Amino acid sequence: MSSPTSIPSQDGTPVTTWTTAARAAASARTAAPALAALSLPERASLLRGLSHALGENAAHLADVAVDETRLGVERLQGEIRRTQVQLEMFADVVEAGAFLDAVIDPADPAAQPAPRPDIRRMLVPLGPVAVFSASNFPFAFSVLGGDTASALAAGCPVVVKAHEGHPRLSDLTGELAADVLPPGALTVVHGREEGRSLVTDPAVRAVGFTGSTSGGRALFDLANSRPDPIPFYGELGSLNPVVVTPAACAARGADIVREYIASVTLSQGQMCTKPGLLFLPAGHGLEDDLRRGIAAARPASLLGPWISTAYRATLDDLAAHPAVRPLHLAEQPDDPRAGAPALLTTTAEDVRACPELLRECFGPASLVITYTTPQDLMETLRTLPGGLTATIQGQEPQDEDLVHRLTAALQAGRLIWNGWPTGVAVTAAMHHGGPWPATTSPLHTSVGSRAVARWMRPVAYQNVPEKLLPPPLRRANPWNVPQEVDGSGQPGGGR
Repeated sequence: MSSPTSIPSQDGTPVTTWTTAARAAASARTAAPALAALSLPERASLLRGLSHALGENAAHLADVAVDETRLGVERLQGEIRRTQVQLEMFADVVEAGAFLDAVIDPADPAAQPAPRPDIRRMLVPLGPVAVFSASNFPFAFSVLGGDTASALAAGCPVVVKAHEGHPRLSDLTGELAADVLPPGALTVVHGREEGRSLVTDPAVRAVGFTGSTSGGRALFDLANSRPDPIPFYGELGSLNPVVVTPAACAARGADIVREYIASVTLSQGQMCTKPGLLFLPAGHGLEDDLRRGIAAARPASLLGPWISTAYRATLDDLAAHPAVRPLHLAEQPDDPRAGAPALLTTTAEDVRACPELLRECFGPASLVITYTTPQDLMETLRTLPGGLTATIQGQEPQDEDLVHRLTAALQAGRLIWNGWPTGVAVTAAMHHGGPWPATTSPLHTSVGSRAVARWMRPVAYQNVPEKLLPPPLRRANPWNVPQEVDGSGQPGGGR
């Protein structure tokens, strides 16, 4: 399999024609039955083969990524390894078989209030999936990133809309995948209009997206306006508030500031989990530490001019607001791709009065918000939009009552105690999602083994003869997957 033929646009970015994007979706639809029918060991082997291909070509891939993204070779090499770990994790998930959620309720003629038929339920693949790559993670959220890995694990072919920030890397990764996967299982296309056409293509049964709130909302609306609306799993914007209690501020305020600055400026603030808001008690006495810390962070290249332009515009708007005071606002570099770190400050009362201050500034900037009392803090937290993360920097046992109130008020997919939101562990328990506008579907995660559930749907089989059932639902259990039998809630069979 090869990626669709692309033609260069005026700025040199490859653009796939509408016809080619349609062919990619049609090819995925053709590949879907065979991919879904693979045994679990065969499917797992494909995922491990992709991980191996990344590892074998890591040096070259990193070089291309450095040239296109300027993220730094050490960061990118680590991201390649993370992407390998994701693929290997999903291979393990597939082999274990529990993700199929096989449930068997045998017939019971004596059931009340009426006799019960034999009913067996499991999850099956949705079909072809369109995945929109992210600019800030050119491996972990791109062609072979978590969305693609989890969709392949579910048995769904994938058409990837490459991000314009790393087109050469996207094509190279797609070519490596082509040597591992069956024809039609993974295709890479380019161009924004082509991405829109994928969302409306009848062959595509679900969409995964990581990017801006405006772009994600437009595609989300498009997916829902189809004659046959399809699931759209979008990871969009997040402010990721950090709340510092008075006790924590008094005990270790300088350390908290140092760690906060490091988290804000990690990868030049181009993390979806960057702490965008820091709540400090009024009279915290840490302004000098904040200024020194952010001033020591040097300007550096952002992912591209589309990022730096938006960063500078948002930062200028916030800094010019009458309720905001700059703590550190350096002159922006002449390089149009670069961005200088910045800190602004305001009060909790002003945030409640001016909700326009609650804007994501994607880049190395953050807003410090001072609060006067716990009630002042709680009233402000209730006005925040949903987020991917919320962090509490507190002290035990002094903060026990306050922390209980905070955890009830903070609306986020991941609550962090005395840590920092940047850095997302790839584990079974991880939830990388959250209420709008963090995501379009707060029930699901885009990181961790549970991400596979996005690309599957339940089917119940009633009174179907044993030999006609899918292997995971047969009493003989030839795939040796966990089965919940007789409504016991306890798995049977499997490993």
